Amino acid sequence: MPTSARGSQLSRFLARYAGRTLIVHAGFPPDWLEELLKQPGGGGHFRLDCRQLGASDPAPVEWLVRRHLLPLDLPLPLIVKVTPEALYVRHLTRGGEAVHPGEIYWLLDEIEERHHARLVVEGGSLRIETGIDPADNEAKSFLDSLGGL
Repeated sequence: MPTSARGSQLSRFLARYAGRTLIVHAGFPPDWLEELLKQPGGGGHFRLDCRQLGASDPAPVEWLVRRHLLPLDLPLPLIVKVTPEALYVRHLTRGGEAVHPGEIYWLLDEIEERHHARLVVEGGSLRIETGIDPADNEAKSFLDSLGGL
């Protein structure tokens, strides 16, 4: 795809999703989505099942997932905080299982400092920076909040 088309896809994606969060998944464990929707703000995450990505003429979010998120090779599901300057990516698994949806609040609270990858917007492209080790997926802000107990 030509650079101008990529830039167009990126600018269209950012225009639609900046300020939002995405959950990229390949299906959820039983009752996980139901539990997510019970959480405060849980229904506000845009959810995209990567098993359903179209093969041609992708929407900007499909382009982003296929071209930039899946190649990170992080366990699914992923939570992505989208800002105009960067996309902060963290997987939602621990011990090979999806974390409880109630932990998403804590993971998002610290995602700008503790992410597995940050995709920095540079003009019409994204530069990937690695963050914390994918094996590290504790919600540090949650654990810190327990320190006073």
